[in-house]
Amino acid sequence: MTRARRDDPPPDFAAWYAAELPRTCRALTLAVGDPGLAEEAAAEAFARALNAWDAVSRMERPAAWVHTVALNEVRRTWRRARLERRYVQRLREEREEAPALPDDALWHAVAALPPRTRTAVALRYIADLTEPQVAEAMNISRGTVASTLSTARQRLAAALGPTREELAR
Repeated sequence: MTRARRDDPPPDFAAWYAAELPRTCRALTLAVGDPGLAEEAAAEAFARALNAWDAVSRMERPAAWVHTVALNEVRRTWRRARLERRYVQRLREEREEAPALPDDALWHAVAALPPRTRTAVALRYIADLTEPQVAEAMNISRGTVASTLSTARQRLAAALGPTREELAR
């Protein structure tokens, strides 16, 4: 006589599952119109039934419970998909509405900086992060941020020409 493994489903669950799964999948497919979604929802519902088999097996109609759980799973999936579509649409709209950067010499000079330098400038002067926050965001030391920003200011000054103060001298 072989001993059942600890993770094997109870024999009464296994027989019930084998009998109910095809019927549940057919009913869900007809209800939701998507065989893949119906299968996934049925699998989730039966997994939950197995986890709660002591209580589910004592119900008058365990199959009705599984159908309810499966339909709730379908609704949850649809809701999640609807939220994702709204979120993606909102991102598209925001991207379309984003103001263009000013077309002047400063922005062209910043755009010409090396990527790490440009990122440090953007985080420090556009996002208004402190140097320690820039360091954390870029995963570099605070000293490297300070040095990078200093180099950036020198490059920008050279690219943009003399300041008003320098011209006034």
